[in-house]
Amino acid sequence: MGGFFGVVADHDCVCDIFYGTDYHSHLGTKRGGLAVCDPENRITRRIHDITNAQFRSKFDDDIGKFSGNSGIGIISDYEDQPLIISSKFGTYAIVTVGKINNIDDLARQAFERGFSHFSESSYGELNPTEITAMLIDRKDSIVDGIEYAQKVIDGSCSILVLINNKIYAARDRYGRTPVILGEKEGAFAVSMESTAFPNLDYRFKYELGPGEIVEITSKEVIQKRAPGDTMKICAFFWVYYGYPSSCYEGINTESARYRNGESMAEADRDFVNEIDSVCGIPDSGIAHAIGYANAAGKPYRRSFVKYTPTWPRSFMPQNQAARDLVARMKLIPVQEQIENKRMLFCDDSIVRGTQLRDTVVRLYERGAKAVHMRSACPPLLFGCKFLNFSRSRSELDLAARRAIARLETREITDEVIQEYLEYGSPKYEAMVEEVRKELHLNTLKYQSLDRLIASIGIDPAKVCTYCWTGRDVEDETPACFE
Repeated sequence: MGGFFGVVADHDCVCDIFYGTDYHSHLGTKRGGLAVCDPENRITRRIHDITNAQFRSKFDDDIGKFSGNSGIGIISDYEDQPLIISSKFGTYAIVTVGKINNIDDLARQAFERGFSHFSESSYGELNPTEITAMLIDRKDSIVDGIEYAQKVIDGSCSILVLINNKIYAARDRYGRTPVILGEKEGAFAVSMESTAFPNLDYRFKYELGPGEIVEITSKEVIQKRAPGDTMKICAFFWVYYGYPSSCYEGINTESARYRNGESMAEADRDFVNEIDSVCGIPDSGIAHAIGYANAAGKPYRRSFVKYTPTWPRSFMPQNQAARDLVARMKLIPVQEQIENKRMLFCDDSIVRGTQLRDTVVRLYERGAKAVHMRSACPPLLFGCKFLNFSRSRSELDLAARRAIARLETREITDEVIQEYLEYGSPKYEAMVEEVRKELHLNTLKYQSLDRLIASIGIDPAKVCTYCWTGRDVEDETPACFE
């Protein structure tokens, strides 16, 4: 998905930018970048490949080359960022987080109006940040341009623009990603993760609303566009994406996961005597499992420990075999906690299921008596249109979709999928059973959507649940390209 961080201060703030960006490393997988503006408004930029190395290790040698009172940083999914743009507004740096579904149409329309060219990202695709900059530059001011970009982009796009020792920060149109402001004496920061603030001595100021745009200087934060009325923040921040110490919309991630685990245990109250221990798939399944164990009165045990000093995140490689290898090598089994044990595992979600199936087989090979699985969210049935949660070539890569395909003789349309959404219905249970058999589990249950949203503790109308329901805000059609 990616995450960004920015600072404007009345003193040199390079270290804050560096460490604040680093605190977003769990959100992106491919590229890391920094751009710093010096007192003469000159921008220095560095971008590094972080596929197989930590952000800090790649930038340690660069920090001494930066100097300035303002800057932005990004941990990115795929494309190089920040970009340096020469425009009618002057030279600026820009970073974006989100997904532009109509990127090819926007580029085509730009060509038809005389735009000459775009560069490519690392995978031979158009760079969405460059497309966003093109849209901004079509208007008479940066603020008008950001607002215009938000209106014509199909998907989502949160933006930071660094120019003249100021930052313009914008949350995406429906608030799918968080954008949070912090402050301390002589400085303001903008972040996607509140986790980045405490150790840098920033205090929480406020969260931008959906579509809100602010101008940040060393002295003040000025609202340039008020937030819209429709909020659809991604529920996966509390299920998986968010760091345990972060809060979004005032709700802490770790606490929400404890409540979610407790809720799953409550639904399992007639089953818990069938297990000896509760385990979490590291890292994001752990808090759900702790909540489950505490509510069930069963011991929490680490049947796998995660070895991360040299192994990157499991979903980084494009190749499935490479992803599976990374996942296998970084999860080390603890034999004494597996042999002759009836274990219940909690994980944040079941996406493709290929790595989980391999994990279950390994557990049985090491003498497990039974392996049960509880998913902390409902079955994933629709590919995310907004945050690059999964870049699967087909929705049939999703384990629940494959299960439906095995059950159906009809073409798998969205209308057919809707028949499997009702929690506890015969078709829903048949789908879950198909996934259970494929993964070689003794039992499998998914959290219900109602219980998940209740565990988070947010107004259901303000949460995006598209990947589970296939439904979102009705007014999703972008404005026309001008």
